[in-house]
Amino acid sequence: MTVTRTLILCILLLFSPWVYATETEAEETALLGETLQSLADFLKLQASLQEDIAATREALLSAETDSEKEMLTGQLEKLQADLRTTRQNFEKIAAGTNLGNLRPLEQQTFNFQQEILSLIEPVVKELKDMTSDVRKKSELREAIARYSEKLPLAEDAIENLSNLIDRTESEAVRSKLLELLREWQQQRAFIKSELQAAQLQLDKLESSETSFTESSSSYLKSFFQKRGRYLLQALLVVVAILVLSRLIYKLMTRLIPDYRKEHRSFRIRLLDLFHRILTLLLVISGPMVVFYVVEDWVLFSISLLVLIGLAWTLRQTLPRYWKQMQLFLNIGSVREGERILLDGLPWKIAQINFFSTLENPVARLVQRVPLDDLVDLKSRPLGRDEPWFPCKKEDWIIMADGTRGKVIGISQELVTLVQRGGAQRTYTMGDFLGGSPLNLAPNFRIKEVFGITYDLQAQSTKEIPALLEAHVAKRLEEEGYGDRLLNLRVEFAQANTSSLDIVVIADFRGELGDLYNRLRRAIQRWCVEAATHHDWEIPFQQITLHHAGES
Repeated sequence: MTVTRTLILCILLLFSPWVYATETEAEETALLGETLQSLADFLKLQASLQEDIAATREALLSAETDSEKEMLTGQLEKLQADLRTTRQNFEKIAAGTNLGNLRPLEQQTFNFQQEILSLIEPVVKELKDMTSDVRKKSELREAIARYSEKLPLAEDAIENLSNLIDRTESEAVRSKLLELLREWQQQRAFIKSELQAAQLQLDKLESSETSFTESSSSYLKSFFQKRGRYLLQALLVVVAILVLSRLIYKLMTRLIPDYRKEHRSFRIRLLDLFHRILTLLLVISGPMVVFYVVEDWVLFSISLLVLIGLAWTLRQTLPRYWKQMQLFLNIGSVREGERILLDGLPWKIAQINFFSTLENPVARLVQRVPLDDLVDLKSRPLGRDEPWFPCKKEDWIIMADGTRGKVIGISQELVTLVQRGGAQRTYTMGDFLGGSPLNLAPNFRIKEVFGITYDLQAQSTKEIPALLEAHVAKRLEEEGYGDRLLNLRVEFAQANTSSLDIVVIADFRGELGDLYNRLRRAIQRWCVEAATHHDWEIPFQQITLHHAGES
C-alpha cells in the first residue's frame, strides 16, 4: 500500500503543472467567451440607441409646442450620452483602453498656480501609477455596487409596466405604456451593459494582479533600474563638492595666516561663513542640476519638494539662524574670551564655531556645545581674580555637612571626594556647590578653646596665654609642623559659666589640609600638657540640684 500511494503522489506531482495550466486555459477561454458575448450585447444596444435617436430627432422636428421640444431635446441628449458611454465601454472591453486617450488636449490659458504645481506633477503621476490598479479596482467595485442597486429598480419598473399593459383596455394608455416600457427596457439594457463592463474589467484586473510584496519589489526594482545611475551620479556630485570644499578650506588655512589664530577677526569669520553657506547651496543644488541635465523629472520634482520643505523650515527658524550667524561672526550676545553661566557653572568661551569650545580653567573642564545652545545666553567681560570653581583636583575640602575629603574627580555632573581611610563620597554638581565647600588647599585656620577654673582669674588674661603659646609653639616645632605654621596666637576668649576660656588660633599652609583633624586633637593635647605642667586646674561641668522646699 505504501508503494502504491507513493506512485500516485509522484504521478500527481508530475502532472500538477499540466493540470494547473489546463485550469488556467479554461478560465481564460471562459473569460474570452464572456467578453465576446458582452461585445455583441453592446452592438445590439448601440443599434437600439441609434434607432431611438433617429426617432427622437424626427419627433423633435415635428414638435409644435416649446415644452414638447424641450422634453424631446432632453431625451435626445440623454440617448446620445448613453450611446457615447456604450461605445467607450465597447472600446475598453475590446482594446483594453480608450481612443480618447490618444486625442490631443485642448489648449489652456496660462495659470501661474498651475504652472507651479506642474513642477511637482511628475511625482504625483508616479504615485498615481503606483496605485492605479488599486484605485481602478475600487472605482469598478463602486460602479458594480451602484448598478447592482439600480438593476432591480429597472426590473421592478418593467414588471409593473408589463402588468399594466396586460390589464389595460384603452389603446391610448397601452400605446403610452408601451413607449414607457421600451424606455425602461433600454435603461435596463444600459445598466446591464455597464454592470457587465465593470465586472469584466474587474475580473481582468484581479486575474492579472500580483501580491503586494511582489508588486512593491517589482516597482522598486524598475525604479532603481531606471534611475539608479542618476542617483549614483548625484551622489558622486555631492561627494565631489564636499571633497573640493574641504581642499579649499585647507588651502585657506595655509595661505591666510589669521585663519589659524585662536581668536579670528571679523573678516576671516565672514569668509569662513561664506564658504560654508556656498558649500551647503552647492550640495543642495548639485543633484538637482544632475536630474535636470538627464531630464529625469521625477527625481527633479522630488528634489524640488525637499528644497521647498527646507525653505519652509528656514522661514520658521530664520530669526534663530540669523542670531547664530551673528554669534559665528563674534558680533552677537556671546563673544570669545568672555564669561557665561551655563548649567549652573561659569565658563570661559575659548572659541566660537559651529561647535563652540567652553572651558572652566580651575575645574579643568572642557566641553563642545552647538552654536544653537548659545543663542539665548549673554556673556560679559572677564573680571580680575573672578572665582571659577571652589576647588581643584587634589584639594582637601570640608562640606557643610561635615564631610572632609580630597577631591579626586570633577566632571560637569559629579564631584567625588575620598576621605581618610579610603571611603569615597560623590555629590552631584548642584549639591556640591550648594554644600558651600570649605577649601583647605590655600591656607586654613584652627581655633581651639581651652578652659581653666576661676581660681586662676588673675593669671588668665596675660600670663597663662603667654605660657600656653610658648608651649604650643615648642610642641609644633618638635613634631615637625613649625615650617608650615603661618601664625600662632593664644588669647583670652571669654568668661564662661564655669570656666575661663582661652582660645588657641593657628594658621597653617594648605599642605597640611589632610591633617586638619589631627592638628585639632594635637592642640587640645598640648593644652592639657601645659595645664599639667603649670598646675592649671581644668574645670568640669557642674550640675546643682535644688529641692523644691529649699526655695
